[in-house]
Amino acid sequence: MARLTAKKLFAFCLCASASVFLIITLQVVEELGQFEQAVHTLPLKDREELTQIQAFPARAATTDDGVSPGSEGRYPIIVWWSPLTGEMGRLGECGHNRCFFTVNKSYHSHPSTQAFLFYGTDFSVESLPLPRKHQHHWALFHEESPKNNYKLFHKPVITLFNHTATFSHHSHLPLTTQHLESLHALTSHTFLLPLAQKNQLRHTLAPVVYVQSDCDPPSDRDVYVRELMKHIPVDSYGQCLHNKDLPVHLRDSFAMDEESFYHILAQYKFILAYENAICDDYITEKLWRPLKLGVVPVYYGAPNVYMWLPSNRSAIVVDPKQSPEELAQYIASLDKNDQEYLTYLDWKLKQEISNQRLFKEVMERQWGVQDIAQDNFIDVFECMVCNRVWENNNRQREGLVPRVWQAEEHHLTCPPPKMFDFAVDHSNSSTLRHIWRASYEQSVREARALRRLTLRNRNFTATQFWREVFRD
Repeated sequence: MARLTAKKLFAFCLCASASVFLIITLQVVEELGQFEQAVHTLPLKDREELTQIQAFPARAATTDDGVSPGSEGRYPIIVWWSPLTGEMGRLGECGHNRCFFTVNKSYHSHPSTQAFLFYGTDFSVESLPLPRKHQHHWALFHEESPKNNYKLFHKPVITLFNHTATFSHHSHLPLTTQHLESLHALTSHTFLLPLAQKNQLRHTLAPVVYVQSDCDPPSDRDVYVRELMKHIPVDSYGQCLHNKDLPVHLRDSFAMDEESFYHILAQYKFILAYENAICDDYITEKLWRPLKLGVVPVYYGAPNVYMWLPSNRSAIVVDPKQSPEELAQYIASLDKNDQEYLTYLDWKLKQEISNQRLFKEVMERQWGVQDIAQDNFIDVFECMVCNRVWENNNRQREGLVPRVWQAEEHHLTCPPPKMFDFAVDHSNSSTLRHIWRASYEQSVREARALRRLTLRNRNFTATQFWREVFRD
């Protein structure tokens, strides 16, 4: 009976706590809604005056509990300027702090708005939260390939932001291991096949497998692989250089994480793991997948990949100065020498990760991958910004100088794309291959123009932007 009563009491307390939190959230939403309604019911002239606020007005004071004395905003408002989350309003808990997150851009002029979040792929020059007041933090989240938005990868633009979450280990919230669920996933033998079985399968399979459907990206990987295929058999299941079919149910791109797909790849001795761009720390599932499956990756991508490999001898790292023929000869020699081949799987067989940097990064990161018991990296990014906003609010209340966070050039950087100079069969070559270098060079001019216009701290049109680009 005592246990039953305790359970009822616990359930009652839990429900009461949830109710209080819900009431607070609804109250904040209602207050913000009143502000938005007030803005939209103003005469057009007054509405324009409210939107065109002075660039650097003084910040409203806060009370001891961090709540604005006015009714327009009880918590700092953080606006997703790129509508990544799609949430019109949410009171987020970030440790001891709370912030109101929304994708509603009409809160740009709200006195409690203190930060704007941008998703790099959707970052557009045609819509920026200008004018930017002195308390407006700008934060960039960009974990994807540079080809999605090259202008962000140049100093004039990346340094417009205060906070960063990117694939670079230099960023404020590094996402370098975003495609690696856990260290256990690396050391697991779930998909590992005995070498004797792989050697038996060599009667029907090539020693090497390649699976790509994003053809002719900035890394120029397909040109290299096409040349490699002249010197060693490669089974290519994707749309790029396709020569072998997957089962029908695995031909959709959404099937790439199916266990049956993993079982097919695990039969091979080598996987060509070639990234779509060559940047330090830009490491995707292309590297982690073969390591998890117990297949030796032949890796072309991040030049600093050795910082992240589980051991110094866990992958064949392609030297772009080395010819594909030389690489093919080395792979063929390993294919014929079991003892030498197994040196690349020694860490896997012993289930040992000797790279302490990788070990520390995965164990200490604040977010999880495919783990409902942990926050995801978007939640952690939001809370990083929220907590930094609160830190400055508290410092101001205590009469201290606010902290200044500033993105640096190496928070997101990538060298210009390079094409391989092998003799290319132009009948099989995509015109897309020749666009990337020009696109990169154009993005340098765009970045300079965007910075000049942004620092003027007033809105501009797409026409004005392009006029500024071509003046450069």
